[in-house]
Amino acid sequence: MLPFYLGMQDNGRMANENLNLPAWTVEQAAALFQVEGWSQGYFRIQDSGALCVNPSRKGEQGVALGEIVKGLSDRGYSTPLVLRFPDILQNRLAHLASAFEDAIEENGYQSSYHAVYPIKVNQQRHLVEQLVEFGQEFRFGLEVGSKPELLAVMPMTADHPERLIICNGFKDDPYIEAVILANKIGRNIVPVVENFRELERVIRYAEKYQVHPKIGVRVKLASQGVGRWRESSGHRSKFGLFLSEVLQMTELLKQHDMLDCLQLLHCHVGSQIHNIRLIKNVINEVGHIYVELVRLGAGMQYLDIGGGLGVDYDGSASATDSSMNYSLEEYANDVVYRIGHICDNAKVAHPRIVSESGRAMVAQHSMLVFDVLGRNSVETVASGPGDLEKWSANKEVPLPLQDLQDAADNLDEDRLVERLHDISQSRDEALDLFALGYLNLEGRAIAEKLYWSTCLRLRDLMRGSGDHPAELEELEHLLRETYFCNFSVFQSVPDTWAIQQLFPIMPIHRLNEEPTARVVLGDVTCDSDGKINRFISGGEPQPALAVHTLKEGEPYYLGVFLVGAYQETLGDLHNLFGDTHVAHIRVDDAGRWSVEEVVPGDTAREVLEYVQYEPERMEARLRKDCEKAMRAGSMTAAESRTLMKFYVDGLNGYTYLEG
Repeated sequence: MLPFYLGMQDNGRMANENLNLPAWTVEQAAALFQVEGWSQGYFRIQDSGALCVNPSRKGEQGVALGEIVKGLSDRGYSTPLVLRFPDILQNRLAHLASAFEDAIEENGYQSSYHAVYPIKVNQQRHLVEQLVEFGQEFRFGLEVGSKPELLAVMPMTADHPERLIICNGFKDDPYIEAVILANKIGRNIVPVVENFRELERVIRYAEKYQVHPKIGVRVKLASQGVGRWRESSGHRSKFGLFLSEVLQMTELLKQHDMLDCLQLLHCHVGSQIHNIRLIKNVINEVGHIYVELVRLGAGMQYLDIGGGLGVDYDGSASATDSSMNYSLEEYANDVVYRIGHICDNAKVAHPRIVSESGRAMVAQHSMLVFDVLGRNSVETVASGPGDLEKWSANKEVPLPLQDLQDAADNLDEDRLVERLHDISQSRDEALDLFALGYLNLEGRAIAEKLYWSTCLRLRDLMRGSGDHPAELEELEHLLRETYFCNFSVFQSVPDTWAIQQLFPIMPIHRLNEEPTARVVLGDVTCDSDGKINRFISGGEPQPALAVHTLKEGEPYYLGVFLVGAYQETLGDLHNLFGDTHVAHIRVDDAGRWSVEEVVPGDTAREVLEYVQYEPERMEARLRKDCEKAMRAGSMTAAESRTLMKFYVDGLNGYTYLEG
């Protein structure tokens, strides 16, 4: 993909007419934002310029996201909003199941596939309940990694006790005792042993309650992950037993006549595995460990390959941290073929394959929509007040200002880079003079105006020259605008801040218009880290996002996609911005949409109570101060009423801006 500045001219506008390029099309918009790559067919751009959602991925039917946002606004729910599409979730589960079913049939595999959803990926009740419902026909189960997650999940399989519940993470005595007792109410629950203390507890409670439980073990593999989570696997991994410890485990189980209880082998290779070669290596290693456990007499039935199935966030289908160089079908084929081949060679029955591909299950079904509040640009400075000739009347003009004015008046197209170096030096010298008291405030303002206006002209001349030196990229980076947006990075997309995760971000309307501005996104927190300045491009991340210029009086909406995994439960209350409204939207095959459910976002009262404030007491104290001010004559009753209305409405209202 070409650098984002190619073909642009004055004020960041694209110069298609100067390059003899055709008028802007929605196909160009789709290519610019890599829609076909990351959306997997769930989103597409209509000829009207609206981005629409199409959960079935069939035909041309779809619903414009802007229409949904307006409909929710009419119902009293303003942006920012999280939109969840249960139909996409259902489609993702069916796609995962069918990929493994096809691989099983193609390879003559003699067992079955059972996905389990790790609820740490997104523990929201509505989502987990939908996963249980939609996964019923595929026998999908659930995975938990903590005591609260176990408490949430145990009742969810009441109607289908055969569904797997896999228990990972550290476990204390009450936890394991509850797991053993859950066998007595018919739960198909498997505690995965992470250390020997847990094994001893499992044996103790199994004997106490006379239960013959299923037991799993997580093994540390020699194969190590890649990317951000490389250190979470291999011998340095947080969980699991070394192979020597696994041998000790089999001996201890044998002593208690429980070796047949060891039925599940689990491994962890990391999250978001972007290279299929690593997956092949892992399956080879864990497959051979499985057949060796069978040889030792363990009652093996399940091979849990853990998570790691990637999501193509940037749409490039490549081996990068934010993408993956394989398809779901290739993944399923490799897993099934390699496990079957290893077992056949060892004359071992094929195990039930289990995967914990939570990210791949839920990332696509959820998105964030927010509105743009305003912009900040150096163009304001470049076109602002200040005239060197008027300011310098009856005084000597400092040399740095003379040089800046000379550069502005005499831009030589053959010496653009040299001029950039000159004005950068002159601006630094002017700032030094100001710091030493030799240049007043008006003089400094004029220096800034001359510098920024000349930078804008240099950028435009460099763009049009056909030669794009490294200095042009520096100028583009320097001259980016900031769009201030009504959301919190820390609440809604914390991975962009914490691990520099890339998410697809784009306008959801006006896509039949050429996006003429290049911006970074600032959120409404007061934190300087509350911004997004890396965007997908189909290759290396770009430092700016292509957007449209704002129109006075018209809302402008942006969407962040593929946020269904981890973002909601990782979010925090920075600046006391709480959870956004969450709307569950159904879309039928005829392109009609309906609101299945809305979970209202946090109110200011709720987030204040969460951090131990007492809103009723606070309201009473402020009301008392207003009464005191009225008695003193410094405030009228009407003014008191206005202030208290703001306060009470604020306590009961959305934590984000509402128009």
